[in-house]
Amino acid sequence: MSSVNHLLQKRVNLFDGISIVAGGMIGSGIFIVSADIARTVGSPGWLLVVWLITGILTIIGAMSYGELASMMPDVGGQYVYLKEAYHPLAGFLFGWTTFLVVQCGSIAAVAVAFAKFSGVLLPWISESNILVDAGLLKINTTMVVAIAMIAFLTWLNTRGIVTGKTVQNIFSSTKVIALAGFILIGLFALRSTNSLEVNREIFWKASQTGADLQSTPLAGWALIAAIGTALVGSLFSSDAWYNVTYISGETINPKRTIPLSLFYGTLLVSLIYLLTNFIYISILPVMGSPDGTDVFSRGIQFATDDRVATSAMFAILGDYAAIIMALFIMISTFGCNHSLILTAPRVYYAMAQDGLFFRKAGEINRFGVPGFALVVQGIWSILLCLSGTYSDLLDYVIFAVLIFFAITTLAIFVLRVRRPDIPRPYKAFGYPVIPAVYILATVVIMVILLIYKPKYTFPGLIIVLLGVPVYYLWKKYSGRQNSHQ
Repeated sequence: MSSVNHLLQKRVNLFDGISIVAGGMIGSGIFIVSADIARTVGSPGWLLVVWLITGILTIIGAMSYGELASMMPDVGGQYVYLKEAYHPLAGFLFGWTTFLVVQCGSIAAVAVAFAKFSGVLLPWISESNILVDAGLLKINTTMVVAIAMIAFLTWLNTRGIVTGKTVQNIFSSTKVIALAGFILIGLFALRSTNSLEVNREIFWKASQTGADLQSTPLAGWALIAAIGTALVGSLFSSDAWYNVTYISGETINPKRTIPLSLFYGTLLVSLIYLLTNFIYISILPVMGSPDGTDVFSRGIQFATDDRVATSAMFAILGDYAAIIMALFIMISTFGCNHSLILTAPRVYYAMAQDGLFFRKAGEINRFGVPGFALVVQGIWSILLCLSGTYSDLLDYVIFAVLIFFAITTLAIFVLRVRRPDIPRPYKAFGYPVIPAVYILATVVIMVILLIYKPKYTFPGLIIVLLGVPVYYLWKKYSGRQNSHQ
C-alpha cells in the first residue's frame, strides 16, 4: 500500500473534516436544481422523495467509504482504494477522470457561478461585457472574476494545510448557519402564503413537463424513470463528500476521523437540503408557467433562471431578496470551490508517487502541501473556464461519478475476500446488505440514464475509457524515464 510522505503535516481534526465534507457539498446546486426536478416529477411529494433518496444514498455511500478509509488512511483516498482493490489501472482511471473533468470542471463551473452572482451586486461583471474578442476566444468580465477566484484560492492553498483548513472552517460554518437561517425564516413565513395548501392538492400527482411545456402524468415505470433522471441534479448537488478521503495523510487519527467526518458531514448536509426543499414547497407552488408575472405564478418549475431560493426569498422579503441571495450564494460557492481546490491535488500527488502523473506533482513544497499539483489543477481549471466547455463536461460527470461510486463500494466486498488480514477499525454499516443495496441503486440509476439520457451518459463513459490507453502510454513513458536515471 501507499506510504504517507512524512513531510505532509497531520493537522486536520474531526471538525475540519466535517467542514471539508459539508463545504464541498454545498455549492450553488441546492439553490437552483429543484426547478429542473420539479419539471421532471411535477409534484411536491416526489420532489421531496428525490432529495430523500439522494440523502439516503449519499449517507450510505459515506458510511461504506468509511470502512475503506479506516483500512487505508493514505493520502489520495479513493484513488488508493481502487488501486488496492483491483489494479493500478482502476486507480488511474479515477484520477484521470477526476483531473480531466470531475474536479477541474467543477472548479470552473463553481467559479463562474460565483462570478455570475457577483454580477447582481456589480453590474460590470457580466457575460455581455466582453474585454477581449479574439475570434473563437472571447473573454468577458465574468470569466475574469472566475479565473481570479481560481488563481487566488490555488495560491492560498499552497500556503499550507493550516491556512487551508482555517479558511474552509470559516466558510463552511457561515454556509451552514446561513442555510439554517433561511430555513427558520421560511418556517416563520409559512402563514403568509397559501402555497402549501395549493401543493397539498397535487402532493403525489406526478407529472413531467416537456420542452413543449405540455404536462404528462407519470405512473409505474415512467415515474421510476423520471425519478432516476431527476436524481442527476440532486446527486450532483450532493457530490464531493468523498473529497475528505484525499487528505487522509494530513488527518489526525485518520482511521477514526475520516469515517466520522464522512458520516456527520453527509448527514448534516442531507438534512439541510431536505428542510430547504420543504421551505421551497411551503413558500412557492410547485406548478407554474414560464409566462407568469410573479414568483407565485411561475412557481418552482419556472423560477426565473431556475433560481428557486431567490424566488422563495423574494416571496418573503421582497425586493431585497436578489441581493441577499446573491451574497449568500457567493459565500457558498467561494467555500465550495475552496474545498474542491484544497483536496483533489492529494490525488495527483499520490498518482505522481506511483509514476502515473507529472513527477513534480509528487513533491511537497516548503509549506508541507503538494504545491505543483495545486498549480497544475489551477491551470487546467482556468483553461476550462476560457474554453466554456466546462458546463458540457459537467453534464457528463454524474455518470462517471456513479461508476466510481459503485466500484468503490464493491471494493469493500473484494477486499474482505482478498485482504481479510487488514485491520478494519470501522466496518461498513449493514454489511453486506446495505452496501449491496447501494451498489444496486447506483446501477439502476446508471441504466435509467443510459436509456433516457444517452446524450449525456455515453460521453461520460467514453471519457473514462479514454484513460485506458493514456495509462499504458504513461507507464511506458514513466518506465523510460526511470531507466535513464
